[in-house]
Amino acid sequence: MIERPDLPELEIVLRLLMAFASGALIGMNREFRGKPAGFRTFGLVSIGSAVVVIVMEMEFGTGADAVSRVIQGVLTGIGFLGAGVIFRGDAPDKVEGLTTAAAVWLTAGLGMAAGAGQYLIAGVGTLLGLSLLLFGGRFERWFLKRWKNSKETDDE
Repeated sequence: MIERPDLPELEIVLRLLMAFASGALIGMNREFRGKPAGFRTFGLVSIGSAVVVIVMEMEFGTGADAVSRVIQGVLTGIGFLGAGVIFRGDAPDKVEGLTTAAAVWLTAGLGMAAGAGQYLIAGVGTLLGLSLLLFGGRFERWFLKRWKNSKETDDE
């Protein structure tokens, strides 16, 4: 008889709280920016991803193969959810929602990391993702302005 792996209840709670924190922080950023997916959506995606990984870890006889299939399934499903926030803007070459879709996908990964007990990966991933969302636009504008100015100087 295969024995079911047992996670202490406190460990399960910590993993779920880490997933909640990751999703909630990124979701608040999206919420404050008035994006189509926000606090609740990102929190649910992250917690849901963590729950699936924890359940797989606690099931009888699951190995790396089974966990890998679950992760693939979660990421595929999240891809469809992310596609729901992508839409074409007024101009034919203007697409909106890509950053939110990418953030949903990242949040699923963070939830899976938290669910697997990979706190460092979930924590640093959250900080890096949040940093990009908070400061990435400003950096892009600054860089493009510098790059265009240097290109104009080179052309002269």
